[in-house]
Parts: sequence; C-alpha cells; structure tokens
Amino acid sequence: MKAASDKGVYEVVWPRGKSQSTNVHLAKRLDTLQCKTICELWDWSYRGREIFPVIEKALANRYPGCNFVSFEEFGTTHVGRESELIVTLADKLRQNGCDAVISGIGC
Repeated sequence: MKAASDKGVYEVVWPRGKSQSTNVHLAKRLDTLQCKTICELWDWSYRGREIFPVIEKALANRYPGCNFVSFEEFGTTHVGRESELIVTLADKLRQNGCDAVISGIGC
C-alpha cells in the first residue's frame, strides 16, 4: 500500500509481517480427569520435584481415581536429550496408558 504526503509517496508496511504458520486443529479436550492417567514431563529445571507432588495432590483431590506417571519415567525433556525423547515420546505415552500430559518447563 502506498501513502501520499506533501513530500512524496511512501510505502507503508504492516509492522507484524505476514503469518508464516497455518492453523491446526487441537485434540479434543477431556471432559474430566477422574480415573485418567496423567503423565508428567519436565525439563529438570526449577523445582519440579517440589511442584509435581503439589499438582498431583490437588488433582487427586479434585478428580478421584486419577493416577500419575512420574517425569522420572520419561527422563528430562532438555539438556541435549530432547530430540531422543521426542522420537520415542508417543510410544512411551501409549505404553504408560496416558490420557493427559502435564509438561513442566522451568526458567
């Protein structure tokens, strides 16, 4: 688009640029976590050993019968192993009967 002024014509550029991604459809959300298996992923950075037990307790109180597969089952999602983990992640989630995932990423 061009904009005119008393000193000439200037090209106007949208500051956000063109979108480079396409929309994808997200998986259907679970109606409840009751009696579901929730798997935990963590990059082993910033207090996960403290935080995950708190999350587990809160979810177990709210959704009876849910159970958890610890981040220790999957290993770190960071520090050089992430590409190895990603290749096997879908199979590991299936093997552990995961219905949902909590992915904890620390700073």
